[in-house]
Amino acid sequence: MKLSLLGALILCSVAPLSAQSLKIVAAENFYGDVAQQIAGSSATVTSIMSNPNQDPHEFQTDASTAKAVADADIVIYSGIGYDDWMEKLLGVPGKQSRILINVSDLIGAKDGDNPHIWYNPKTMPALAEKLGSVLKNQKAADDFVASLKPLFDRIELLKNKTAGMKVTATEPVFGYMATALGLDMLNYDYQLAVMNDTDPSFQQTADFENSLKNKTARILFYNSQVTDPSTEQMQAIAKANGIPVIGVTETQPPDQKTYLSWMLEELAEIETSLK
Repeated sequence: MKLSLLGALILCSVAPLSAQSLKIVAAENFYGDVAQQIAGSSATVTSIMSNPNQDPHEFQTDASTAKAVADADIVIYSGIGYDDWMEKLLGVPGKQSRILINVSDLIGAKDGDNPHIWYNPKTMPALAEKLGSVLKNQKAADDFVASLKPLFDRIELLKNKTAGMKVTATEPVFGYMATALGLDMLNYDYQLAVMNDTDPSFQQTADFENSLKNKTARILFYNSQVTDPSTEQMQAIAKANGIPVIGVTETQPPDQKTYLSWMLEELAEIETSLK
């Protein structure tokens, strides 16, 4: 799960494209979903990472992935080290007119920031705006952003219940959404250690366990795609102490047809846990 923080590639700026016969490649399926909604059926969208049972940080490319990226008209990737495999593939020449969209650039995220930027409510509207400009289809972009209103409304309503609530997590996957909800996230140093594939210190582990045993943390979030004995132990402690355990994912689950439904489902789990 080690994140290699490579320098972000510069966002290419070329003439806008129409969606007709367009080939769009998204490093992650949630970006692919947004691209398909805005580009429409006349564009072919390929999402590379879409397996919910796969550790995203251990993804390995193959010849078909390399070819898809080389043949793409538009490539969308997260940046700031999350999908450095894509940055390596982009080092191989592709179409001269190919447009690269580094999503982290769109929201001003930098190396060292939490790389799970799709949980930031600002991210998908920024991507939609960029795609609307590239595809010369501002209406589609505006319609997509408008479709996210139920998500923004749910965040504001839920925030009335969650602002200031102490929670914890085994990894910082849900970090941006937790901030949007006003949650007070504990044990961040432990989360960073797990994310970067290093062992948390004895003190970090003890502090995490105590936050569960003392019920200081009201909810435990965990990365359901990546578990190990340490994080499984934290889940067991939380359940033994009656603390709700909520799994979050790094790819859009196959049973969620859109980014919106995925986010709403996770927020619904939080709301249910508070009853």
